[in-house]
Amino acid sequence: MSRIANNPVSIPAGVEVTLNDTSLSVKGSKGTIALDTHHLVAIRQEGSVLKFAATQRSKAAGALAGTFRALAANMVTGVSTGFARELQLIGVGYRAQAQGRVLNLSLGFSHPVEYQIPEGVDIDTPTQTQVIVRGIDKQKVGQVSAEIRAYRPPEPYKGKGVRYADEIVKRKEAKKK
Repeated sequence: MSRIANNPVSIPAGVEVTLNDTSLSVKGSKGTIALDTHHLVAIRQEGSVLKFAATQRSKAAGALAGTFRALAANMVTGVSTGFARELQLIGVGYRAQAQGRVLNLSLGFSHPVEYQIPEGVDIDTPTQTQVIVRGIDKQKVGQVSAEIRAYRPPEPYKGKGVRYADEIVKRKEAKKK
């Protein structure tokens, strides 16, 4: 059984937490995030600490308490420091360029790929083969990164494609005669 919910979330200086009956709102220097709470989870703020507890003694209530604790910790981290995910384009002629709210990708297709950047996420392209996705919502940053990677996932023979910066692609040996 996980005991994640028993670990309190510390609130750093400069972060403001607003707790209502049905929602939790976190405001920091990077922005504001809100989360709807569940009736099986009790959230208390004691000074600069958030504490989570299950309101019932059931497996679902314990799981939800741990989940909401993790979501709240990610919200606090997001509004104070933010999240970033780095992608690399590996292949001849593979390029990326951010123009306004559109990411233009050249990934070896017969047509260029244009990805509309959603609200709450910023994309930088310091080089033509590097894409950095930044935001305050960890789930949204991960989802946008996964959608960009899905256009051309890394293939195992030559290693070409879009990969995460920390991803290791296991290479296969080519077919022999």
